[in-house]
Amino acid sequence: MAESANHCQSIDPATGFCSQTRTFHSLRPEVPLPPLYQPLSLPQYTLSLLRSSTATAGGTTFVISATKGDSLSYSEFIAQFHSLAHCLRKNYFLSRNDVALILSPPSLHVPLLYFALMSLGIVISPANPLSSDSEIAHQVQLSKPVIAFATSTTSSKLPSLKHGTILLDSPEFISFLSEPNVDPDVINRVQVSQHDTAAVLYSSGTTGRVKGVMLSHRNLIALIAGFYHIRHPQKGPDPPHPVSFFTVPLFHVFGFFMLARAFSMGETAVFTERFEFEGMLRAIEKYKVTYMPVSPPLVLALTKSDLTNKYDISSLLMLGSGGAPLGKEVAERFKEKFPAVELVQGYGLTETGGGAARVIGPEEAARYGTVGRLSEIRKPR
Repeated sequence: MAESANHCQSIDPATGFCSQTRTFHSLRPEVPLPPLYQPLSLPQYTLSLLRSSTATAGGTTFVISATKGDSLSYSEFIAQFHSLAHCLRKNYFLSRNDVALILSPPSLHVPLLYFALMSLGIVISPANPLSSDSEIAHQVQLSKPVIAFATSTTSSKLPSLKHGTILLDSPEFISFLSEPNVDPDVINRVQVSQHDTAAVLYSSGTTGRVKGVMLSHRNLIALIAGFYHIRHPQKGPDPPHPVSFFTVPLFHVFGFFMLARAFSMGETAVFTERFEFEGMLRAIEKYKVTYMPVSPPLVLALTKSDLTNKYDISSLLMLGSGGAPLGKEVAERFKEKFPAVELVQGYGLTETGGGAARVIGPEEAARYGTVGRLSEIRKPR
């Protein structure tokens, strides 16, 4: 990215447009990326960033299921995903670049599975567990998985696959999370190229049936690097621990990306099996949520609803709005009601691996009607 920018000598400092190459370059500072030739999976990269934080030293919570109330600390999560990777490598004849379909409601097992599979070079392909049998059949045809991970309530939708289906609520899978003799170097045994596909996510696209979108480890590493290295610093001498509430499912590109982002930064991620407005408010109060991704209709609901007076949601510091344009009037009404909450916008697609443009900081956030500047890693033509 930096190299191609250097080759262009006529970048407009106001727009980032290079007339020589007809390419737009980001106006944000460049971010350091690992050498492209270095074998590196997304889990390995996020672990390397996490180790620079204090999250692994104590009992910092990584992930919480607001529906069931259970959680995993960073140390527990790392131990369990290593154990799972070890058992999958030992018990199943999976090869690098094989595809694994995941059909499960949100649970603590899903992020464990994402990290374990990707660390072995297996391509994850999470699907909506509410999809119909015909929709699942179409997605299977697209991604061609050799193995599936489901639950006892979703497995009936799946066809027979080469390595079968593993149930996440089975005693076998549960035992994989606490293997006593785990290879400590298990996630480094497979040489995963950054060019390898990390995930196949499903997108409605613009026309026709659902499409499969291939995202490489490099795509996702670059996205994480952008968010990690260009962060708006929290104010105050003792800022609160960052806690994100997922209003999007884990199989969605933004839910998937938010999970990896939270892990790399030592933050806490809170998700629920089914989104419900008052349940969201309850979770904000209980877990002291500081950030949420939202849609414009949810911003409007927060602005209008009297239920917000029933719960203490004063921990909220920022909302990131996307999915549709946020009207100036709605944004202004929200700021009147919640003056301490920073409301920012962004733009992204499954096809872009998430955010393509975003707002950073209060100065940019004050410009209503914009999705911010081009992301650090983007070069559109």
